[in-house]
Amino acid sequence: MTKRYIAHITIEAQTPLKVGSGSSDFLQDSPIQKDWNGLPMILGTSIAGVLRKDYKGDVEDIFGETNGSKVIFSNALLLDSTNKVHETLLLEKNDFLKNFNTLPIREHTAITSKGIAKDHSKFDEEVLYKGSRFKFSIEMIGDENDSQTWKDILNLLSKSSFRLGGGSTKGFGKLKILEIKEAMFALNDESYINLTSSLNEDFGAIFKPTVTDDNYTTYRLELKADDFFMFGSGFGDDDADATPVYEKVVDYEKGGLSDEKVLIPASSIKGAIAHRTTYHYNLLEKLFIGNEKARESISEIFGEAKSDKDEGSKGRVLFADLYQDKKQTKVFDHVKIDRFTGGAMDGALFQEKTISDSTPFVMEILVEKEIDERCVQAYEKTLDDICNGMLPLGGSVNRGHGVFSGKWSKV
Repeated sequence: MTKRYIAHITIEAQTPLKVGSGSSDFLQDSPIQKDWNGLPMILGTSIAGVLRKDYKGDVEDIFGETNGSKVIFSNALLLDSTNKVHETLLLEKNDFLKNFNTLPIREHTAITSKGIAKDHSKFDEEVLYKGSRFKFSIEMIGDENDSQTWKDILNLLSKSSFRLGGGSTKGFGKLKILEIKEAMFALNDESYINLTSSLNEDFGAIFKPTVTDDNYTTYRLELKADDFFMFGSGFGDDDADATPVYEKVVDYEKGGLSDEKVLIPASSIKGAIAHRTTYHYNLLEKLFIGNEKARESISEIFGEAKSDKDEGSKGRVLFADLYQDKKQTKVFDHVKIDRFTGGAMDGALFQEKTISDSTPFVMEILVEKEIDERCVQAYEKTLDDICNGMLPLGGSVNRGHGVFSGKWSKV
């Protein structure tokens, strides 16, 4: 083992990241992991775990089992507006880094088999802005014969299915590789002896990945709203009691955060698709209420929450949150009707603000191959329903909102 392969990797979040700290506080149920400067950080163990799972070679030899790992990962540290990391204690954060003091909060609630909110199941989680950039290093112990193994490991980072952090099946964790710089050093080389461990060190040559991701089928949906839609924030403003959810993203060109953008959360899309897929599967298999086969088969695609009876399972489908520039809105006035008298109830007037825009957008969904054929048929029938306006998306769908039309294709 006379050689050291070293790479510095710069990544950018294509969707928000949920890199949980495993703890909770008085403000959030699930705050993110932070470094010594209070800045977001991705632990090296998280990166190692994902690559270990995806690696197709001798996993125990490279990533270790009883003999230790040949590959060493650093933590991924946040890049500032000058594309540098801060590896020492900061006395004061600049304006760019102060943007990460307060991060977006996502509100969630568990849904029952009837498609309604489950009692006492509301929770929130802190996420990191889309567009955030990180840098980390990988070092591998080896010799000249390990060159291909090294390339195989680096290629894993550029797979379309590569995700970091939690919530990958509900829209989080999608990444883009901005740059990989790598080099091989001999232990007795002066360049290796003088090499620092700093992620700001500039060395090596650009590595161009050659990627094949044969484990997933990519479904591409091209949709546009027929009229109005709303993915609700759970909050109101000066104009309405119910408003769309907006979120900012990091813009390194501006050196700060963008203006608010309309968020189309993948978790909402996933929920609608999962329930309609269950319906189509039952229809294809002629299954009726109370039959457990439908639940077990559909969980093969979308996963299943942990319960007292079983440990749950992770889904085999990958979604991604979508963002659109802030669009024109329309406020609708409503009043609750007394079912007995047919008249308006006192004090029951409320307003909802919707997005009024028909700009097309594209959504990509990755589905693992080798899934039960009937499940795939049911899933594809669900995509037909969305594109034909038969499955509305978002909130207030019972009032006519969220109808989309378009087409889907399979890659």
